[in-house]
This record gives sequence, C-alpha cells and structure tokens, in this order.
Amino acid sequence: MHKDNLLHQFGFSTKALIGKKLNFFCFVTLLGYTLVALSTKIGVLAANWQAEVGASYQQPNAMHYFGTDILGRSVLAKVLHGAEVAMSVGFIVALLAVAIGTMLGIVAGYFGGIIDACIVWLYTVVTAIPTMILLMVVAFVLGKGMQSICMALAITEWTETCRLIRGEVMRHKSREYIQAASAIGASSARKIFVHLLPNILPLMIYQFSLVFQTAIKQEVILSYLGIGIQNKPSWGIMISDAKTGLLRGVWWELFFATMAMFLLVLVFNILADALRDLLDPKLKGR
Repeated sequence: MHKDNLLHQFGFSTKALIGKKLNFFCFVTLLGYTLVALSTKIGVLAANWQAEVGASYQQPNAMHYFGTDILGRSVLAKVLHGAEVAMSVGFIVALLAVAIGTMLGIVAGYFGGIIDACIVWLYTVVTAIPTMILLMVVAFVLGKGMQSICMALAITEWTETCRLIRGEVMRHKSREYIQAASAIGASSARKIFVHLLPNILPLMIYQFSLVFQTAIKQEVILSYLGIGIQNKPSWGIMISDAKTGLLRGVWWELFFATMAMFLLVLVFNILADALRDLLDPKLKGR
C-alpha cells in the first residue's frame, strides 16, 4: 500500500470514527482521561492526595465532591490518580505487547519453517495457561510495583497479537506485490518494513486498543488482590479498601472508583468496535 494512500485512508478513518455523536462523545471522554492522567503525572492535579482534607468518611458535598475515605483523604484526588495509573499501565502494556506480538508474528509468518513452529509452540503454551494464574505467578516473581505489573501484563497479552499478525503476514506474502518485490531483488527487510508492515498497521492499531483496555482491567484485579500497584492510588486498591466501609453505609469510594473504571473501559470498547468496522474491509458497507 502506497504511503500517501495509507495516510489518506487513516485521515478518512479518523473523520469517520468521530463523525457519529456516540463515537465523538467517547473520543472526548478518552481525551479527558488522558489530560487528567498527564496533569496528575506532572503534579498539576491532586498533587497532595495523601493529605487529610476532612473528617473520616465524609459524604460527598460541596467541599469534597466525591467525599473522603477512612483517613479523611479526598476520594476525588485518589480517583484522579487512579486514572493516571490506569492510563499509564494501559499505554505501556499495549505498546510492549503489540510490539512483541507483531515482531514475533512477522518473523513466524514470513520465514515459516522451524522458526514458525517454535513461535507457534510458544504462544500456544502461554495461551494454555489460565491468564490470571500466569499473571499472579509473574507478578510474584517480579515483585510488586508499576514496572513489574507492566512486564507481567505484557508477557501475557502478546499472544493474540502474534497469532493474528502471523496469519495476516502469511496471507500477504503470497500476493503479487510481494512477488514483484522479490523479482526485482528486494531484501527481506525491505519487503517486511516497506511492503508488509503498512498493510498490517490497521490490525496493529486495533490490537493496541484491545490490549489497552484489557490491561486496565487486569491491573485493577491485581491491585484488588494486593499484588499490583503499591504506594499509589489505584482503582483496584480503592475498591479493596472500600469493602470494609460498605458495612457502615460508606458507598462513595467504591462507587466512584468503579464508575471511573467502567466509563473508561466502556468508551474504549465502543471506539475499538468502531475502529474495527472502519479498518476491516469485510465489514465496510454493512
């Protein structure tokens, strides 16, 4: 696919993606989450989330919109930092997993033979292990913290991307434009990076969106179980801490943490489905 045609396609796809009202709302919501994450990361928003700002378990009011937790800390500040944790984990894991899966998928699909057999065996073994058990084992081995969780999630989330990219490369490498490149003496690197990679880029983008939201959900689960993010507000930790407060009628910490996660995953699901419809030629015109 020519570079200008590729850019034109993605320019058209961007306009079509946010052309519908629901998609535009999801896009603006996702942009809001991104701005919140960046602002909390650099300390513009909720810099002193650990500070006591009111009485213990204060209900949502004009002073504290999301109420306070058992230590009198602002639930709103913790939710904002939870968004920063979720977006950071989602982006890093999606980037690593898609990069690993794409690299191995291209190598397996293009070269075939024993290399293909080894890579297929590897992702088959990883896929056969229950995801949560594998995540817990890797998290225990690497330790707690942001870097360990990102590595654990990347190790478990690359397999589907690898499988899909491998199949796509096998489909494309027998086409005329690859045969023409071979006829004029193009190297394997040129055929992969100049001819194959632009054609599998839509699939990579779609996989990035899927891994992003999966990583967010898995991070919340791991943090809820106590083997995830440490020393930072995470929605999983907030949900875990809020369990004891429910017996006393303290609902707001659980509610706002759950709703923040639910809204982010929902808008990603909607945008991912819309992106798939735009990038998959089989679905165009339906």
